[in-house]
Amino acid sequence: MIRIGVVGLGVMGRSHARVLDDIDHANLVAVCDPAEEAMAWARKRRLTGYRSYRELFDHERLDAVTVAVPTRFHLEVGLAAIERGLHVLMEKPIATDLVEAHQLVAAAKKRGTVLAIGHVERFNPAVRELKKQLDAGELGRIFQVHSRRQGPFPSRIRDVGAVIDLATHDLDVMRYLLGVEVVRLYAETERRIHTEHEDMLNALLRFDDGAVGVMQVNWLTPTKIRELSVLGERGMLHLNYLTQDLTFFENSTATGAEVPLSLLTGVSEGTLLRHIVDRAEPLRLELESFLASVANNTPPEVGSEDGLKALSLALDLIRSANEGRVLDLARRTAP
Repeated sequence: MIRIGVVGLGVMGRSHARVLDDIDHANLVAVCDPAEEAMAWARKRRLTGYRSYRELFDHERLDAVTVAVPTRFHLEVGLAAIERGLHVLMEKPIATDLVEAHQLVAAAKKRGTVLAIGHVERFNPAVRELKKQLDAGELGRIFQVHSRRQGPFPSRIRDVGAVIDLATHDLDVMRYLLGVEVVRLYAETERRIHTEHEDMLNALLRFDDGAVGVMQVNWLTPTKIRELSVLGERGMLHLNYLTQDLTFFENSTATGAEVPLSLLTGVSEGTLLRHIVDRAEPLRLELESFLASVANNTPPEVGSEDGLKALSLALDLIRSANEGRVLDLARRTAP
């Protein structure tokens, strides 16, 4: 039984509390948020509540904590938890910048605690099935990954723009699916409605294996879209994050392993196949995975290095847009 607390009772924090309260091997000891409305929510659910994370850490015996506070407080709360020897699931992004992110990583490493990062889309069953199919070679050589993460402006966001809030999901998923790193990128951002940060992103990524990533992100679309498609020599796999549907559109000219790529003369419509996906709530799978890492003292499925990579790439996209130029990341990382 893992004794756990939740710091931050916004949209994600309340979801954490709801799920943890329903997991048999988790003991949700208490929650924390400075807002009276949040404490009223906790009392209604008969949860012990604190206004300060320091009070929570001082008065309760905990093994772990999930942190779902605004990004600008990630370092402060994360370090306080780690210094007390608590295992931490930090909502993404890991921190506001790479300096703060590295401080968190170094502290967790020194203390020997688990630091997991809440890139919840990794735990979407459709994403996992897509990864399985790609690893099995269903598409053959991969040409392009195209993500669309669009919807209305979220009132909960105040301290970051659409790139940090939304694009980090797709950056992490693309790296996970392809298993290689980004070597070059270019981005265009716009600030149409959001008064402080960008609310639209269009970006191109080049991966180390030659695949191209296309990202479309915004807070301007009046309906929620969460989709990703992977195009390869044998067809296309299309994923809907919201419905957890995964569909394979076959390129009929590429059927059969005996057909060499050199003989392919074009593309034509082939069989449509809907993959069976065992649907489940991604957040529950994420929290169960974190609890297993804590219980078994094993590295988390999505760890601090993943969080660092996603944040670094997101910041690169913003820099590319601000400077109006392509960034060659391979040259930066070359020995």
